Amino acid sequence: MIDSVMFWNEPNNKSHWDPEIDPDWSQFSRMVNLAGRAVADVNPGMTRVLGGISPIDPNYILRLKEQGVLDHVDVLAVHGFPLDWNLWQIGEWPAKVAEIEAVAPGHPVWVSEVGVGSFGAEEVQEFGVRRTAELLVGRVPRVYWYSLFDLPRQWEATTRHREAEGSSYYRHFYMGLIREDGTPKPGLAAYAPHADRMGLMQWFHFEDPRLPLAVDWLKRLGVRHLRTGLSWADSFRPNALDWFDRQMEALQDFDVMVTFCFTPEHLGVQPHHTSPPREPQQFADFCAAMVERYAPAMPARATAGRG
Repeated sequence: MIDSVMFWNEPNNKSHWDPEIDPDWSQFSRMVNLAGRAVADVNPGMTRVLGGISPIDPNYILRLKEQGVLDHVDVLAVHGFPLDWNLWQIGEWPAKVAEIEAVAPGHPVWVSEVGVGSFGAEEVQEFGVRRTAELLVGRVPRVYWYSLFDLPRQWEATTRHREAEGSSYYRHFYMGLIREDGTPKPGLAAYAPHADRMGLMQWFHFEDPRLPLAVDWLKRLGVRHLRTGLSWADSFRPNALDWFDRQMEALQDFDVMVTFCFTPEHLGVQPHHTSPPREPQQFADFCAAMVERYAPAMPARATAGRG
């Protein structure tokens, strides 16, 4: 069910990791190093991906390299939204990828989130899909478009300051190729010709009612690669494993990259999902348990002896 695992999401973004608690990312590095070893022990063939960084910052990768992180991951990943939040133009995508390749030549670079919202105009998103495909499909081994569905307005986007961010916050609700009411945007038709080569990234909330509809759309489009998440924090909810099992069973026909993230409040240095855990080994144990459950190592094939 899982072909790769990602350790955290946007660790250099304060909406996902608290730099006031861990200003040099040493606690993050220790946590990822433990998780990388734990996953390799369970399934040595599993592809381990460093949480996609946003902003794209080669100096951040160098910092983690100094702390041993690149020894425990196989792939680096980047996120970019040049028509919504980033202060660079969409045509700079190849150069941004090259910046990371230059500081870590032994690691492939995947674009695990790229998106263009329809907040301003749906035509902008339609252009963004086409231009992104031109720039990135074939340039990097994996690309994941964010996202399939718009975020429902009654839900909250995972950001640090929420509505205080103004229009930057509300853009989060318009990143999907399908509107909240289930109708497709023009961007979906622009995406469809690339669906077999450009994957999709879709978060599913706990017991998300959109899961069956998502699977239907993914199959209809011919999507092969899907990125989603299994929340460490959600694992402490009642019936969490039942939900995880349903989610992973529904996605079994796709090559799934699972993102492990979100600190349970009761296990953090501070009671927040962005906090480093007090005991980083507990995160590593969660990652290993999920890989053991959904992607255990295949037994070695027996070889015939010579008589």
